[in-house]
Amino acid sequence: MDCAVVITGAFGGMGRATALALSEMGFRVFALDRVTEELGEGITPIETDVTDEESVRAALDKIQAECEKIFAIIHFAGVYMLDSLVEMDTADAERIFRVNLGGVFLVNKLLLPLLDRGSRIIITTSELAVLDPLPFTGIYAVTKAALDKYAYSLRMELQLLGIQVSVLRSGAVDTGMLGVSIRALESFVEKTELYTCNAARFKSIVERVEARSVPCEAIAKRVARVLRKKKPRFAYSINRNPLLLLLNALPKRMQLWIIRQVLKG
Repeated sequence: MDCAVVITGAFGGMGRATALALSEMGFRVFALDRVTEELGEGITPIETDVTDEESVRAALDKIQAECEKIFAIIHFAGVYMLDSLVEMDTADAERIFRVNLGGVFLVNKLLLPLLDRGSRIIITTSELAVLDPLPFTGIYAVTKAALDKYAYSLRMELQLLGIQVSVLRSGAVDTGMLGVSIRALESFVEKTELYTCNAARFKSIVERVEARSVPCEAIAKRVARVLRKKKPRFAYSINRNPLLLLLNALPKRMQLWIIRQVLKG
């Protein structure tokens, strides 16, 4: 087994925890992110914009200068967005697809020559990827659902090369994103001209969904376990929210009725 891994979004909560954990296990870590810093011995920070082909190619050159092959690519780079599908800026919609889906596509495509048979690709999608989205989380959920489908298609293809692809469908993780979600909600309620939803009620939904969070270290441990498995599964669900699961289990008509009642102005 080669002992080098590449992590995107390596300086966010989950990426940082995973970089530190894998470094302690003896892996050489190439840590990619738009803003980097020194994390310690065995971790090489590389300033990279995963949506820019030249930036990813430059990262590839730096990795190849130090290492011929890597054992895994682990994806954490991504952005969250809460907005109305019919009111959001076109540029914002394009950006979230570029980061959440396009960045993963670009990194895998360009770094594939570093992978040999037995190598791994781990992609962080979302609990929402396989669930019906809540109102105004649609654009985020759509990108993660597309990413999940991309990952399965990639697994189908790369199995022929002996490379395993898995996804982490994580629920709420304690990365500080709850504050981001609440600020995004408050901004949406202020600017929307079409919806007069009860912001306090919607805020309570967001808080309940994200309150039962797990620490970033739990994600790092799961990544380490997946890397150790000879035949990893495709999907690993972490911290599934019972309220979302219950809502998703109901008929679509019932889901729509519940949301109407909860979010009435």
